[in-house]
Amino acid sequence: MTWRFWAWPWELARCGVLGINARNLEMLLELNPRELCGLVDDKAATKEICRQQGIATPATYAIVERFSQLDPLVAALDQRQEFVIKPARGAGGRGILVIAGRDGGDYLTAGGLKVSPPELRDHVARILAGLHNAAGQGDKAIVEARIRPHPAFAEISAGGTPDVRIVLQSRHPLSAMLRLPTSQSGGRANLHQGAVGVGIDVATGATTLAVHHGRRTLRHPDTGAELSGRIIPHWQAAVEMARRLTAALGLGYLGVDLVLDRDQGAMVLEANARPGLAIQIANRHGLRRAAAGFSVPAAAPATYGG
Repeated sequence: MTWRFWAWPWELARCGVLGINARNLEMLLELNPRELCGLVDDKAATKEICRQQGIATPATYAIVERFSQLDPLVAALDQRQEFVIKPARGAGGRGILVIAGRDGGDYLTAGGLKVSPPELRDHVARILAGLHNAAGQGDKAIVEARIRPHPAFAEISAGGTPDVRIVLQSRHPLSAMLRLPTSQSGGRANLHQGAVGVGIDVATGATTLAVHHGRRTLRHPDTGAELSGRIIPHWQAAVEMARRLTAALGLGYLGVDLVLDRDQGAMVLEANARPGLAIQIANRHGLRRAAAGFSVPAAAPATYGG
């Protein structure tokens, strides 16, 4: 038998792999009304929908929309030991600053770097200027509580907070993946920056296969801990949250990102109306094949903004 590290398009189609063109045509255009996608693109709007629906999210300390709010924000944050600042319309982890402690008058990031109050102010100013969103337009900065990762992830994560992505079609969970930060990813749960993606069995919440930079791996590159056969805490609660948010948004195809806090359990971090396709690599099965296993119910009307 001859082994190769690539596959023909027809072989991928036979395995139910969803390509980006098919995703855009069959999922996004057919299932996601464009006028509703703006609710997902704005993380502050998504958090407000979660609040209205009683879906847990990290506590919001402030939302900054104007440059005149910068100095009052810096003064208010002087009373806090830890928090997260992120752009409302950021993507790919850009612009996220995680403050994990203090060193005198300076802040300490999760990676141990010092950030002075003027540097913190400049970071928020860059968010407002739109330097961290794809459109390059003015943005808002969200300041929220820092997540304390569930102890179940202590052996399989390095320098950051793991998250779980669940991809749903018509409120049915098609696939799920655990994203684990590494030293290479700078503590970010972003596969393109070097995080590890671990497939999750949707029915049981058990981890299955894992990939790092697109190649299969059995262990975390930093800790050496085995990645398969672990049960995600609060799994059924996480799936139910993802379903409820999908219904509230009125979108037919959605990626919901959740975190597992050590004290508060599952919490929605954000949603994505155009979730990436790497989840298929982590699970070794295509989204088309997963979608074929259920009948699509009639779309429910949006309960917010519809």
